[in-house]
Formats: sequence, structure tokens, C-alpha cells
Amino acid sequence: MATNDDQITAWNGPQGAVWVAMQERLDNQLLPLGRATADALLLAPGQRVLDIGCGAGQTTLDLGARVGAEGRATGVDISEPLLAAARSRAAIAGAANVDFVHGDAQVQAFAADHDAIFSRFGVMFFADPVAAFANLARALRPGGRLAFVCWRRPEENPLMTAPLAAAVAAGLPPPEAGPPDAPGPFAFADRDRVVGILTAAGFTDVVATPHDEPIGGNDLDASLDLAFHVGPLARLVRDKPDQRAAVTDAVRATLARHVVAGGVVLMPSATWIVTARR
Repeated sequence: MATNDDQITAWNGPQGAVWVAMQERLDNQLLPLGRATADALLLAPGQRVLDIGCGAGQTTLDLGARVGAEGRATGVDISEPLLAAARSRAAIAGAANVDFVHGDAQVQAFAADHDAIFSRFGVMFFADPVAAFANLARALRPGGRLAFVCWRRPEENPLMTAPLAAAVAAGLPPPEAGPPDAPGPFAFADRDRVVGILTAAGFTDVVATPHDEPIGGNDLDASLDLAFHVGPLARLVRDKPDQRAAVTDAVRATLARHVVAGGVVLMPSATWIVTARR
């Protein structure tokens, strides 16, 4: 079985630290997509739910509120820095029915007593996705439900790709294209591939529903800063401050075209909301 060692190293190093620093902006951006996915789970009070790739914990807190005091929401992540932020948020919120586990969901031994599994962009990075989802299936009670959201094609998601395109048009050398199915943000863009992975892992009633919704939620300055820290452009200019300075005006101009009433940037997003049963 291929392992997630590279991801573990990255998310417990500088990448994890960046996401902690950007947590509020990322939550503003992704909040509606997480809520739409949680709605698809049809959670009931008293249920137990796993949040895979929980990050800084906002989604886990939302799931905990949905299942109520008699239920349980457990966030799972490979990043200790993000989990520290999540635990702090839960303590401040007084969320007694929420807890967090540091672990690799591909191999973590979960109790087989969960009613549901949720993920907001946390399942596209597995080195062996069939093995990972088979492991997650074992964490569910018979008939338990899975719902996660993942990106569709890059060209359908300008919030992630337009800043990079603007920077390249301004003279930044374009990145080398990698294998489309390699672990990463767009690894599950192909609906047939996602359905095949889940079916091979033992899930039934697998449905990938297209979901289109404008997202962003940050003002122009915060959106610009986020684009240079998270996403395709960030990966290209990391540790290259001179290149960042040279293309900042072009990226800002691109984002400025999408400022709406209220002063926030909103751009189209295209995702799959994937549901299945054990």
C-alpha cells in the first residue's frame, strides 16, 4: 500500500502553519460548501460522525451542533498544528461533544460505531484512495452514510486558478503539469473515477452530484493574500518573494473584477458532493 508520508511531512511543517494562519479566511471561503455537504448527510441528534481532514475544526464544530449534546463529532487530521488550533476553538466554544484525533485516515483504526462520515476537501490527498475509503467504510455501522465535497475541473474553479493564470500572463513561468490523478486538490475531478474508487472500497449507492455556488467571502486584500499563501499560485511562488512582487498587481486586478456588494470577492466554484452508504 502506498503511504501518505509526504503529506504527513508537509502538513506538520510549513504548510500546516500557513493553514493555521489563514484559517479564518479559508473558513469564510469554504463555509457554504461544507454546510451543503453536511446537509446531504441528514444527521440526527444523538448520532456519531467522523470529520476527515478536519483542519482547524470549524466543520467539526458545525457537525457537533447538528448531532447535539447526545451525539459526538470527532475530527481527524494528520496535522498537529491544525489540530492544536481546532482544540483551542472547541474549548473556547465549550463544545463538550467534540473531540479531535491525530491520525492518518488511510490506516487509522476507528471504532466501527459511527453513523456518518463527512469531509470538506479532506479526502483527495490519499496515496491509496481505495485502501483509505475501505478503512473508512469499516468505521461505519451497517447502513452508515458518507458525504464529502471535492473540486471538479480546475477550469471550472476560477477562485483557485484565475490568480495563477493572471500571474502567468504577467510573466511568471507556468508550473509543470502533473498526473491528473495524483493526490492533490483536483484528484477527484473525474466523477467516474470517484464512483469507481468508492465502489471498489465497498460503498453502495454512490452518487456524485454537481454543486455550483459562488464562494470567497473575504475582502480584496485578504483574498489577494490568501491566493499567495494557499492554492496553485502559492505553490508556484513559495520562497520566491521577487516573483510575487512582480505579479501582485495583475493578480489583484483579476480578483478586483469579482468584488460584489459588501466589498467581498465572490467567484464561481464547481464541486462534487459525493454521497454513499456502507
